[in-house]
Amino acid sequence: MFVFNKNVDFERVDNNTIRKILVHNGSMMAVEIHFANPTSSYEPHNHVHEQITYVLKGRLKFFIDGIAQEVVAGDSIYFDSNVPHGCIVLEAGSIVLDVFTPQREDFLK
Repeated sequence: MFVFNKNVDFERVDNNTIRKILVHNGSMMAVEIHFANPTSSYEPHNHVHEQITYVLKGRLKFFIDGIAQEVVAGDSIYFDSNVPHGCIVLEAGSIVLDVFTPQREDFLK
């Protein structure tokens, strides 16, 4: 399956975040997420999906089960299923690539 970035539209998540679902097939999903501005707080959340995040651009602080770690472009993070996590954006224009397994049905229209 080929999915071309130019053919995928962004959707607004909130006033600071947009995302585009790049590809999905039921068992996996890749999502590109852009953050416009730095943030100062986060809402921890969890889900049944395993998740890998790759930082494409910028600087963020991720919290996984209460442990905080700053990450920059080129860094990767693994989130186990049902573990509370979230992030604070430290640099405007930060971009991450999230991969979920299974796919996030809640992200699909």
